Amino acid sequence: MLAAAQPLAGTLVAELTRYLPGAYAGRELARLGARVVRMEAPDGDPMRRSAPAWDRALRRGKESVVCDLKTDAAFARALCARADVVLEGFRPGVAARLGVGPEDVPARVVYCSITGFGSTGPHAARAGHDLNYLGWAGALEDTAPASPPLQIADLAAGALGAVTEILAALVRRARTGEGARIEISMTHRAHDLVEHRLGGDPVPRMLTGGLACYRVYEAADGRHLTVAALEPKFFIRLCELAGRPELAGRQFDDDQERLAGELAALFASRPLAEWLALFDREDVCAGPVWTRAEAADVFGSRDAADEDVALGAHTEAWRGELDLP
Repeated sequence: MLAAAQPLAGTLVAELTRYLPGAYAGRELARLGARVVRMEAPDGDPMRRSAPAWDRALRRGKESVVCDLKTDAAFARALCARADVVLEGFRPGVAARLGVGPEDVPARVVYCSITGFGSTGPHAARAGHDLNYLGWAGALEDTAPASPPLQIADLAAGALGAVTEILAALVRRARTGEGARIEISMTHRAHDLVEHRLGGDPVPRMLTGGLACYRVYEAADGRHLTVAALEPKFFIRLCELAGRPELAGRQFDDDQERLAGELAALFASRPLAEWLALFDREDVCAGPVWTRAEAADVFGSRDAADEDVALGAHTEAWRGELDLP
């Protein structure tokens, strides 16, 4: 696995962020082998109080340094100058005002800012969170007023968007010796995720309820089954196994709600475990709606689930390494 190879070993990342986007991006860089130093205010990242389990998971493998940027910017500046990557998540202009902006670090540093709307334009200074960014980006058009169960703008558009650009900048720096100044707009990046749909969908709302063969259905025991049998061959086999082969010919009928109703009645006739057993090792594109705990038992990494990093645990060590009082 790539992560096991630790491709970012020897890379120092200074993380000057709060809440999910920067924390997740830093966690991903740490997973790839980087040494990540999380610089926190004296009272810590707000997630330590508002969502301690999230915070603990996302600071796994990082170091924690306490620094009050308003009174001790020199400490932060010195650490950022030592770093290969600086990751910050303030509103545009705030980092520079505090003395840790892109112009305050050496040119070799890859400096990445995660913002809500970018640093220019009418929304640059606007406050927001994930749901706001997705709304502005047009990503909620199909599903509003329902909220997505995952922070797509924070984690995919913002955090993983930042990681992608940082990795590309590090590759370039290895060739040229030059750092980079990167700006990520979570709203713009979230719009990128839906922009390919501007020309229209093959079927209206195809992947958000428009097709009966691509939905979530309730089983007899109240658990749920995911059906994503888009290709005819998958839907044909699913209908055969379920004992209703005649439904396969109606996969793309105009009346999708009638087909969905028949499928709903069919799947409600057996508990989830029976459907999973029936479809096991078959090409039908069907599966369970597992809980997070169930999924973690199979796919998760809980090796350090209880690991905790105390606020400021590495402050004195870093002050000593930087020769600061």
